[in-house]
Amino acid sequence: MKLAIMQPYFFPYIGYFDLIASVDKFVFYDDVNFIKNGWINRNRLYLSGDVRYFTAPLSGASSNSKIFEVRIQPRQAWTRKLLESIRQSYAKAPNFIETFDLLRDVLDGDSESVSSLAQKSVQKSAERLGMLTNFIESSSIYENSDLKGTERVLDICLKEGTKEYINLPGGKSLYDETDFLKKGIKLSFTNTSFIPYAQFDRPFSPGLSIIDMMMFNSFEQCRELISQGNAC
Repeated sequence: MKLAIMQPYFFPYIGYFDLIASVDKFVFYDDVNFIKNGWINRNRLYLSGDVRYFTAPLSGASSNSKIFEVRIQPRQAWTRKLLESIRQSYAKAPNFIETFDLLRDVLDGDSESVSSLAQKSVQKSAERLGMLTNFIESSSIYENSDLKGTERVLDICLKEGTKEYINLPGGKSLYDETDFLKKGIKLSFTNTSFIPYAQFDRPFSPGLSIIDMMMFNSFEQCRELISQGNAC
């Protein structure tokens, strides 16, 4: 069984979904400290003629808070504005209707935590892309928040009975392969390539939110692009 562990991100980029497609189970690491100016409540799209951040605004977020403790502002105050901004920028995209329906589905609801919102954005997107990966929250099961870093990751791997732990390339500076091999676990990393696709008549901008790829490609084409870029 292959396992990945990542903080929940808000409509993340293709590399995040490359990781999801590479594993059998994906753990949302939601009981670690919230990171300000990270990807938990924001990402990037081509809005109003340029690459810009879109954000789920938070209520009193602190870097001392766990991710699952951080609350978003009341939805009516910002979701309508966000949807309208995306509509104006992407209305002529070939897969606009299907992708905009997905956006509304994710943003419509009563969840108050940024973790729940981000997880929903990931799971609904993965579902539309035909990914069969199982998802779970670290806060709901493992009871090992007293452990830190590699020690905690290894504990989760052992409790899940995984034989291979897969991480994004940024994890290469965090983990030592020897620590995993001692526990009988293979350590691997994805190596996502950004396969260009048409983005209206502008030069290709890699690394945007998965929303951008979905706007310009069918969900089936998105899955193919993710597979082509996966060199895990």
